[in-house]
Amino acid sequence: MQKVGFDQLELNPFTVIGNENFLLTAGSASDWNTMTAGWGALGYLWNEPSAFVFVRKERYTLQVMERSSIFTLSFFPPEKKSVLDFCGSVSGRDTDKVSGAGITPLEIDGGVAFDEANLIMTCQKVSEIVLDDKTLIDDGIKSLYPQEDWHRMFIGRILGVYIN
Repeated sequence: MQKVGFDQLELNPFTVIGNENFLLTAGSASDWNTMTAGWGALGYLWNEPSAFVFVRKERYTLQVMERSSIFTLSFFPPEKKSVLDFCGSVSGRDTDKVSGAGITPLEIDGGVAFDEANLIMTCQKVSEIVLDDKTLIDDGIKSLYPQEDWHRMFIGRILGVYIN
């Protein structure tokens, strides 16, 4: 992995997040979990490059996000789509995602990402916001949560950007 400046990235966030997805990994080398994510954003907030990720309350990754200060985003080349499919179909509570997906954990900036990724962003958690009937304004969006299984939005300061 080679560290690059965030301003050197040339990517379309609508494609790499919304269409191709990524692995969101929370925790440190001794306590972590990963999940496939397709909701998120990249931008500039509070004078710093930032990443925004969303996790539903029933996801095991949420418990790890709550107790962690670091999270990572691992983006994979198209030929590794099976990694995202596998990690999005099983829970880390009862499945070894590393063996099942055939991925290699990589400790980086105090977090965990994956050696097979072609792009990694490491983030320090700076904010957590519950999306619920009090914070959502649009009734159409509220209707997407008939069981009130709200997402939490985490905002992270991007610490490092790595390409492979």
